[in-house]
Amino acid sequence: MGGGAQVDLHGKQALVTGAARGLGASIARRLAGAGAAVVVADVRKDLAQELCDELGRDGLDARFVEMDVRDAAAVAAVFRDLEEAGEAGGAIDILVNNAAVDVSKPIEHLTATEVTRVIETNLLGPMYLCLETYRRMIARGGGHIVNILSTAANRTWTEAGPYAAGKSGLRAFTHTLFKEAQRDCVGIGVTGIIAGGMETPFIMERFPDADVSMLQSPDIVADTVLYALSVPAGSAVSELVVVPRKEPSWP
Repeated sequence: MGGGAQVDLHGKQALVTGAARGLGASIARRLAGAGAAVVVADVRKDLAQELCDELGRDGLDARFVEMDVRDAAAVAAVFRDLEEAGEAGGAIDILVNNAAVDVSKPIEHLTATEVTRVIETNLLGPMYLCLETYRRMIARGGGHIVNILSTAANRTWTEAGPYAAGKSGLRAFTHTLFKEAQRDCVGIGVTGIIAGGMETPFIMERFPDADVSMLQSPDIVADTVLYALSVPAGSAVSELVVVPRKEPSWP
């Protein structure tokens, strides 16, 4: 893992959304490497299972659960299933809301369907996950929620209307949840991570000619997640920013 944060997550279970590839896969690898049992949540079953098999060959604990974060009922069902699994599954100690989509179009040409897909995935989905997770963490007296944000939560650009709206809304929700956790339970951490451009399929599939020298490795952002989890209980990290040195959209 290099010089990243060191944290022992043995005995903890983490759920990572959008974990089949890209940043989500990097986060899943880091959490599993730190000892956590990782639930790889995604709609891309084949890729997710390949990741679980890879981690299993390394002696790490990972299993796939199919989840469309836009479906509140399906999200709730996953949590019920995990609870019913008892010792084989059990509670989620760490939630990482990473799943996200984008439609890079001028607002003039966006359709209602495209806007709905982006907002449901990037804003409502994480909120559904937080609702299911937070109330359970309150009952247990501890846990940590990490929401992956974006530089678009602070400063937007053209062809990014729905994406910026969703990430800005998620940042506001994250800060509210942080304040409520301070009031409700000192054992619960809530952290938003503003991540700049990364060399992942999320960028490269839409912009194949992107200058990769302007991007950062998703492993750096995954290490930032571990740092958030490593902070002692007496302190709290509400937000972290990690961007490439040449990030054009920050601040």
